[in-house]
Order: sequence, then structure tokens, then C-alpha cells
Amino acid sequence: MKCIVEPGDGIAHLLKGIERAKKSVEIVIFRLNRRELEKALADAVARGVHVHALIAYTNRGGEKNLRELELRLLGAGVTVARTDNDLVRYHGKMMIIDRRELYVLAFNFTYLDTERSRTFGIVTTNKKHVAEAVKLFQADTLRHSYVAGSDTFVVSPVNARKQLSTFIRGARRELLIYDPEIGDPAMIRLLESRAKAGVNVNVIGKIVGGSNVLPEPKSLLIRLHTRSILRDGSWAFVGSQSLRGLELDSRREIGIIFRDPKTVARLVKTFREDWEGLGAAAAREMTPQEIALKESASASKVARKVAKAVVKELSPVTPVVENTVRELAAIPEVRLDEAEIEATVKNAVQDAVKQVVRDFVEEAVVGADAGASKAGNT
Repeated sequence: MKCIVEPGDGIAHLLKGIERAKKSVEIVIFRLNRRELEKALADAVARGVHVHALIAYTNRGGEKNLRELELRLLGAGVTVARTDNDLVRYHGKMMIIDRRELYVLAFNFTYLDTERSRTFGIVTTNKKHVAEAVKLFQADTLRHSYVAGSDTFVVSPVNARKQLSTFIRGARRELLIYDPEIGDPAMIRLLESRAKAGVNVNVIGKIVGGSNVLPEPKSLLIRLHTRSILRDGSWAFVGSQSLRGLELDSRREIGIIFRDPKTVARLVKTFREDWEGLGAAAAREMTPQEIALKESASASKVARKVAKAVVKELSPVTPVVENTVRELAAIPEVRLDEAEIEATVKNAVQDAVKQVVRDFVEEAVVGADAGASKAGNT
């Protein structure tokens, strides 16, 4: 078993895995903008490896980028399938090499996740886990139901709530948790019950609504994108599901529970360094307060520029709004409530702006990384 610790550790593992493939590569993709990975898949096809990609039906960036990726992969000879849209989201990330080696990942195949985030991946040749991964891949590719066959191969919404609850309940001394957002009430109560039983529960991330029982969670100085639970220094869960209802019950998420002394020890060491504020080397020169002030100032500056641009672009919309409201007012059965219309439009605009900001922030990070890489090679 191997442990991938991001930032900066994973892309080489993935490329080597694909290069080792003799017969097949089966890969589940939620996001991908690492072109070297895309090229490695194309190169594998060229040397006679059957490459099968299962691409998410949609992600936050919309279907356009996913469709473009699909066309590029098809052009390279990759067999491509799209997930069903029966779940809220297909968010799992995994890769299977020659049906012998399984990669279960908490990160996407993007610059932001692999270079700028704390996240993990697990590489295993455990036959039972590999077999379950193949079964899941086939089920989701053919849009058939998946029936769980392993207590330690964790799949949402099939068995994740049950298996993660059992895993947490088994803690006797310590639970070290990375989770961007723990929000499921039942899971929070379970963590609190373990704490009351004397288990040390430390969380890096966020507990929605807080807790009067659990210690205050800590934040990282870098982006957090893993969902991992380390139990009693000997067991670990690594996957894509947070302890919140949506990811346990309504989305496709993938993770594994395992016991491997060397791997768990590395994860525990990383957690303790992050807990003590030593895990973000790039940010060590500044205090957390300085970083917060800098990020706040930067966000404020960007927000002001965005607001000015939006106002400027909205000017031509004014006549359209005016005409639309007049037309509606002329319809007898339509009741116009100024406050209701204002609130509804405001919420719609906020949602649209948030969506655009999320998409372009990631694109900006990718561009900055690519520019820095190019400059370093000149």
C-alpha cells in the first residue's frame, strides 16, 4: 500500500501508474485539467492499452468543460462513458490499473487539488478492494445498481453512513479528522458520544453549528480538500465523502477503510504537523493573522472590481427589466410585490455571481501555475 500526500506528491504517482499499465486503465473523472495526465492516457491507448474513462455527468463548472474533455479523450481513442444523473453528483475519484492496482483519491486531477491543497490518495493491490472497485466501475458505466460487497470499500449512498458510523464508533483512544465540513447531525452526535467516552477527537476543518462537547476545529494555512479519519493510530479512512448528509446519502462518493501501519503512521504524522501549524511550508513566514488580513484585503479588492464590472455590464439590462415589469403589470392575475421581486432577483444574481467566481478562481490558479512553470523553464 502507498500513500499519496498532496500538495505536490500525487501527479507523479498517477503518471507512473498509467505508464505501468499493460492491459487496461479504468478511471473515474470529476474534474481534470492536468494535460500531462490526459496525454498519459492517450499514450497508453497508443501502446495498446484499453483505456476506459467514466466522466461525471456534471460538476460545478457545468457540462461544457466535461463535454470538451470527453471529445478530446474520444479523439485519442479512449473509451468514454458518462455517469447517470440519478444522483445529485458523481463525486468519487478512482483509477484501476490492469485490474490489479487501485487508486482511491480524495483529490481531483487538477492543479488546484494536486499543487495547492492538503489532500490524500491511497494506492492498494488488496484483491477485495480492487474487485469491488471494478464492480462499481462497471455498474456506474452501465448505469446499473451497485450492491456493496465489502465493509471496508465505502460507497455513498450505498453503505457509507453505516460503515463510517461503525468505524467512528470503534474508536477507543483517538480520532483525527480532516473534513472541510462536518454537518450531519447524527455524525456530530456520534463524535460527541466518543468524546464523552474519553476519546480525543481533533478536527481540522469545520463543524457546522459548532459543538459544546468537541474541541474547537483548526484551520489549515492551505486549502483543505481531503476527507480522512485516523483512528487510534492504526486504522484510517480516506475518501471523497465528508460527514454531511448530502455526501453520505445523495451523491456518489468513494473511499476505503484500511489498516496499514506505515501508511497510517504517515497520515498521523501529517495530521499532527498540520494541527501544530507546521504543515504549510509555503505559509510559514507569515502568522495566521497576517495571512488572514492579506487574503481579506485581496478578496475585497477583487470584489470591488467585480462589482464595478457587473454594474457597468448591467446598464443595458435596465430597459429589459423595465419592459418586462410593465408587461407583467398589465396581466390582471399577476400580483407584483416589489420586496418579493427584489429579494428573488438578488438571490438569483448572487447565485450566478458565486458560480462564476468559483469557476474563474480555479481557472486563475491554473493559469498562474502554468505561467510560473513556464517562467521557471526559461
